[in-house]
Amino acid sequence: MAEFSQKRGKRRGDEGLGSMVDFLLANARLVLGVGGAAVLGIATLAVKRFIDRATSPRDEDDTKGDSWKELSLLKATPHLQPRPPPAALSQPVLPLAPSPSAPEGPAETGPEVTPQLSSPAPLCLTLQERLLAFERDHVTIPAAQVALAKQLAGDIALELQAYFRSKFPELPFGAFVPGGPLYDGLQAGAADHVRLLVPLVLEPGLWSLVPGVDTVARDPRCWAVRRTQLEFCPRGSSPWDRFLVGGYLSSRILLELLRKALAASVNWPAIGSLLGCLIWPSMASEELLLEVQHERLELTVAVLVAVPGADADDHLLLAWPLEGLAGNLWLQDLYPVEAARLRALDDHDAGTRRRLLLLLCAVCRGCSALGQLGRGHLTQVVLRLGEDNVDWTEEALGERFLQALELLIGSLEQASLPCHFNPSVNLFSSLREEEIDDIGYALYSGLQEPEGLL
Repeated sequence: MAEFSQKRGKRRGDEGLGSMVDFLLANARLVLGVGGAAVLGIATLAVKRFIDRATSPRDEDDTKGDSWKELSLLKATPHLQPRPPPAALSQPVLPLAPSPSAPEGPAETGPEVTPQLSSPAPLCLTLQERLLAFERDHVTIPAAQVALAKQLAGDIALELQAYFRSKFPELPFGAFVPGGPLYDGLQAGAADHVRLLVPLVLEPGLWSLVPGVDTVARDPRCWAVRRTQLEFCPRGSSPWDRFLVGGYLSSRILLELLRKALAASVNWPAIGSLLGCLIWPSMASEELLLEVQHERLELTVAVLVAVPGADADDHLLLAWPLEGLAGNLWLQDLYPVEAARLRALDDHDAGTRRRLLLLLCAVCRGCSALGQLGRGHLTQVVLRLGEDNVDWTEEALGERFLQALELLIGSLEQASLPCHFNPSVNLFSSLREEEIDDIGYALYSGLQEPEGLL
């Protein structure tokens, strides 16, 4: 009963404090104007959040989620535009004329030297200028670093393909192809990640693809690879039959086999010595990751076992560590389609959609509160905005940046971010409520002061 009374008293205190905040905001609009009220609202709710944390037990601190959602009520207010400097501050100071009461000295015999007046430095930078400076300092990757990363990835692909052919001569693998954002110009900040596709060569007519929603897993992200024609080509006719589970090609069993091979059978010290770097498999991740350390960069190579199939609209199916009933299914990889769509949209109107994606990736990468927003989330936002017939020139990059933040905040409020090419998949479904509140508060604060994110 005492605990209930304490919670009830806290709730009444919160209601009283909330009423006081609403009263302050309502009157601030009359005195300070709309823009000033927005700034005062952020400061007032920040104080409210601080008081709640100081007076509440740690496990009952749920005020942050309410704060950024309450702040979203101010989203319709216009953003404060930087005021032009006063004329008295922006004009150069002219030398003072001699006073009429001052005694006149002897005339100068040498030539009169006129003081050189330099143009005044700008008092503030616009959001557009800050974005371009941030892009130059934190997004652009040196060409030498990109070339080195591609060279290392290509050499590792050749060495790994030779090993697979000697270790598993009965398994038909296709050509190992390095790729990913670094190769498509969609990598921001550093050349530190490469995708290495390891395609399986499946016999035509013996395999078919089944959507994940039609399996017991009911997972729209995945597909099942089913073995067919068993009456004419019995089990054992295909080298991939050793990985069957219930008549389906199991991605989990194949991943376990390759993980053990990469960890115990490959002579990585010899390969690294040949390539002039250190290479070792990552044991902390369930994915097939190779860590590469070179004197000029550090690189992570993600080995992705893939099943290409026309039945899935040419989307790649990846062997991915999934849980539960989807453990034996194959994850649909939409990255190639998304990258191609962004490229096509930019080529059509010489737009800046891919530059906006790079800016968003770099911002989230540099902000710990936004670390849960990955490239997949941000790509959906840019694709949704990119389909609109609006100005995508460089001059409108700042406006599109703010629009992307608003779209992210709106999606977080609904806890829903549908996949652009598969709307039945919600990319926010894996985020906890606390993580959504943290991201939402950081994004709304950044929407009011975008320079704080850069």
